Amino acid sequence: MKVQRRELLKSLGAAAFATSALPAATAKAKSFSSPKAGRPNVLVFLTDDHGQWLQQAYGNSEVHTPNMSRIARSGVRMTNAFTTCPVCSPARASFFTGRMPSQHGVHDWIEETTQAYAYPWLKGQTLISELLRGAGYHTGLVGKWHCGQEREPHPGFDLWYSYWINQYPHAGKQQFSDNGKQVVAEGFQSPLLTDQALRFLRSHYAETSTQAKPFFLFVGYTDTHSPHTEMPDDIVAKYKEATFRDIPHESFNTVHGKAAIPISPDPAVERAKHAQYYAAASAIDREVGRILDELESRNQLDDTLVVYTGDHGLNAGHHGFWEKGNATIPQNFIEESIRIPCAIAWPSGGVPRDLSSDLVVNHCDLFATLLEAANATPDTEAARKINSPGRSYLAHLRGTTTPQRDDTVFCEYGNARMVRSEGYKLILRYPFRGVSFPNEFYDLKADPRETENLYSELQHAGRIEQMTTELNKFFATYRVAENDATDLDRQPLATPASPWLQALKQQ
Repeated sequence: MKVQRRELLKSLGAAAFATSALPAATAKAKSFSSPKAGRPNVLVFLTDDHGQWLQQAYGNSEVHTPNMSRIARSGVRMTNAFTTCPVCSPARASFFTGRMPSQHGVHDWIEETTQAYAYPWLKGQTLISELLRGAGYHTGLVGKWHCGQEREPHPGFDLWYSYWINQYPHAGKQQFSDNGKQVVAEGFQSPLLTDQALRFLRSHYAETSTQAKPFFLFVGYTDTHSPHTEMPDDIVAKYKEATFRDIPHESFNTVHGKAAIPISPDPAVERAKHAQYYAAASAIDREVGRILDELESRNQLDDTLVVYTGDHGLNAGHHGFWEKGNATIPQNFIEESIRIPCAIAWPSGGVPRDLSSDLVVNHCDLFATLLEAANATPDTEAARKINSPGRSYLAHLRGTTTPQRDDTVFCEYGNARMVRSEGYKLILRYPFRGVSFPNEFYDLKADPRETENLYSELQHAGRIEQMTTELNKFFATYRVAENDATDLDRQPLATPASPWLQALKQQ
């Protein structure tokens, strides 16, 4: 029965699943009720550097992530979820603001000790936390923010428990900001963050001022971020006999420029990194389970819209290198860099269990979906100001409506932009201080590993022209002139390690 239900989701190809596939879900969506007048609690796990491929729910045959699978079994697993940028700070800013990097102005990861404080970054942007708190939610952030300074609480958050200096180390002496007050603790970072997430939930249900409200809790774990070390020994031991067979053995292809972090020629080094990366996913999974169990013990889990997603993907030897969009010079938009996990569960809200959808979605769409579920969608004037390209897919999750959208994905990273549509990927690159790199075009159906750049092939000229027009039209709408990434010299410095700055050094 499960296979049949999942096959029904593919009845409209990449665009959506058909309404008729889910008659039970449709009926449930029309009649569901919640203790909070239909508004759910909202729990978002947004993990760092977690490739879509590194989950049991997405087919990995060796990683142990039962709680992530628990979320997927309780709801809908999005198989075509993408980031807006294949590096952390811009992607996270897209989730919090519902906007593309050329709108919110964050174009690379923000160096945390100096650059995070050198510029106000998201000041003036409307954050999802502000919209939710304005709609009556009790709000909290625990873990990684990385959209500017971490120490002081950002707008819309009642609880702010982030980093005092940066997100390191994974284990040992930890320094956190508890609503602006420095806190020092010792141990593995993720369990300490979970303790604070549980503190938020327990205070929420204990205090009369908040217990009648729904909550929004954002939890950002970082175990899957480099350095791929320091994971708990008991979890690493689970991968002692692993083959890591889900990672292809590939050499770096110079079509992608130069690899900043190539695979090691020493198999033992690679094996150790793989064990740590897999263990990181399992370590996070264990913490996710603690929070889910807390809600279940309070009979609140079914009334909570739970999301597990990532900021962007990661290569762990895929294509012959490690890490994400900034792992090559020039920056890359390889599938493993841009694909993210995204599973959404809300049983009492009419979202059916144990289904998958191939609807194409991104962080901006998730922003819109959560706001619609919370009855916190901005009014016309606020929506005009935000100008988000995101479109809610809540009705699609419930099986009541098939969104009228195609499979087009837009992505940008500094002086490069990507459009992916109908099995083709186009990357346009813009010069920076006189240095430029070739545009790229890939036929993903014939060349899924993106090994041959076909941009100069005449037979693709018409499609390239059409996709270029589509990309330019999109960014003409979703850009703010002073934040436009095609003019990086006007943008504040996020990090001196940006690929376009590294490219200058190689000239």
